[in-house]
Amino acid sequence: MDARSHNRAVWDAFGNQDCPWTRPVTTEDIAAARQGQWQIYLTPTTPVPRSWLDPLPQRTVLCLASGGGQQARILAAAGAIVTVLDFSHQQLARDRGVAECDSLALETVQADMTDLSMFADQYFDLVIHPVANVYIPDVEPVWREAARVLRSGGRLLAGFMNPMIYIFDQDRLARGEYVVRHPLPYSELTSISAEEQQHLIAAGDALQFSHTLNAQLGGQHRELHPRSRVVFSLARFPQLGSPGFR
Repeated sequence: MDARSHNRAVWDAFGNQDCPWTRPVTTEDIAAARQGQWQIYLTPTTPVPRSWLDPLPQRTVLCLASGGGQQARILAAAGAIVTVLDFSHQQLARDRGVAECDSLALETVQADMTDLSMFADQYFDLVIHPVANVYIPDVEPVWREAARVLRSGGRLLAGFMNPMIYIFDQDRLARGEYVVRHPLPYSELTSISAEEQQHLIAAGDALQFSHTLNAQLGGQHRELHPRSRVVFSLARFPQLGSPGFR
């Protein structure tokens, strides 16, 4: 099973739907951002503190695995020089479409978040990475590449899934029942039955993977700390039963 190809196709399909993760910010949001009134989210409910991003105008920003017309669009309107990278063609099409409507300068790159070879070393001031690495089996290359493309003193802002959510039986968790079933790390290639995997695929769900806190936080520290990068991370623990979890 090629999880990356499957997940790319799923997100292309999501890009044609009206869901929270593919719904672009509004023209009114863009107008406010141009006046200095803006915020972005790396997890569903908590805005990123402005102090983590300021000063923003003319800073080079990579929105990593961040297509969909949300973070990149706001940051471009606020004055940043923004590149958005995503593996989904349809998610990037959302960014291009809304950028054209609002006359925003925005570069889009279709690529995997683990391979930033199209960018030179120390190219960006900021890397913005929302909850996305849950869709890849190995997160370490993400931090390694982010460290390479960040300038000295640059910042990585990352959101990620709290891995403890994956110890539970997911069907029963959706009903609000805490039933421990899985050891960690969790992989929908190996942690569930073939029948359960086929059910997810038939339902049009992306396949997910947990990552240990050592891989998430430790991986960031190992790759970025020696180069004096600054890391801010936000863990996401979804509300039980929320349709946004998958």
